[in-house]
Amino acid sequence: MSKGLTVKNILAQNAVPILFILMSAIGIPLSGYSGGYLVQEIVTRLGRDSFLVLALLLPVMAGMGINFGLALGAYAGQIALILITDWGLSGAPGMFMAMVISTPISILLGYMGGAMLNRAKGREMITSYILGFFMLGVYQAVVLFGMGTVIPIKSPILVLSRGFGIRSAVEVPTIKGSFDHLLDRLIGVPIEIGGISIPVFSLLVIGLLCLLTVWFRKTKYGQEMRAVGQDMGVSSTAGINVEKARIVSMIISTVLAGYGQLIFLQNIGTMSVYSGADTIALFAAASLLVGGATVNKAGIPSVFIGTALFHLLFVVMPMAGNNVFGVAAMGEYFRVFISYAAVTVALVMHAYNRNREKEQARFGLRVRNGNG
Repeated sequence: MSKGLTVKNILAQNAVPILFILMSAIGIPLSGYSGGYLVQEIVTRLGRDSFLVLALLLPVMAGMGINFGLALGAYAGQIALILITDWGLSGAPGMFMAMVISTPISILLGYMGGAMLNRAKGREMITSYILGFFMLGVYQAVVLFGMGTVIPIKSPILVLSRGFGIRSAVEVPTIKGSFDHLLDRLIGVPIEIGGISIPVFSLLVIGLLCLLTVWFRKTKYGQEMRAVGQDMGVSSTAGINVEKARIVSMIISTVLAGYGQLIFLQNIGTMSVYSGADTIALFAAASLLVGGATVNKAGIPSVFIGTALFHLLFVVMPMAGNNVFGVAAMGEYFRVFISYAAVTVALVMHAYNRNREKEQARFGLRVRNGNG
């Protein structure tokens, strides 16, 4: 019985990654894609999306759950990218300048978000989700009415024909691949392994963030943040400034989200100005949860496992839907569905496991009282 319960616990705790592995096993043969193509897509998407997923870790550690307000940092990154494009900055220097510009905006937005979430303890995820939508309206007002009027924008590839406001889709060829292929350009030859192009510099930046995350967790402030995530009451009694620790986690997460959005856009080469950034938190959260993380426990391995599994299904399902039903849109609809399904299943399993732990604790208390 103990063995059966152990297997049941393993299945319950890893329901989401197991579900995605099974769906991928079904979808890959139906898609007809070659192994080399799929490996190239996964490597590219790891370099493109992992930084954004890593930005979710600190709020989870601080007990704030999944930061669905990740879009606040993305808006800061896009504003910075519009500015450096107008100024004619390009390549890696342009990317670094965009990061510099996005940082103070992200800090301000992160502080505001952290202060709001401190007033919504226990409801942080839904609050951050709604906050992201609220700030979408503010961001759209800035780029639609503020840029070209209050904020000088002169580039004809950015400004609408009326003289102010930014176009809905903006090509950013000057920074395309500026991180992904930085080392390739320095040495003069593309970096490939077995015919697979490797975005080396982007992966190095992601690896550096992983090391910094591990280091931060071992610092005194990181330990305090973990304590806050485990029990705010005990942490407050121990003299830890709980609200400050939560705000700091939100600020760091928002700043990293701004950087992550810039890394994402330099890979794509096109910026959808008014839409797209508002969904990055959903996709990042789904990737993290698919990797086996929960809303109160997440680690670096979950980031890479989840990003690979989630985007593998994103790649194969449209073609699988086309091959099976004759309609590529079926696969597109399905991958939007699985984005929400991944978050939903993970939250349901979290609630189930939490209720089961409470019931087991109550049962243990009854047993102890009975023995006493």
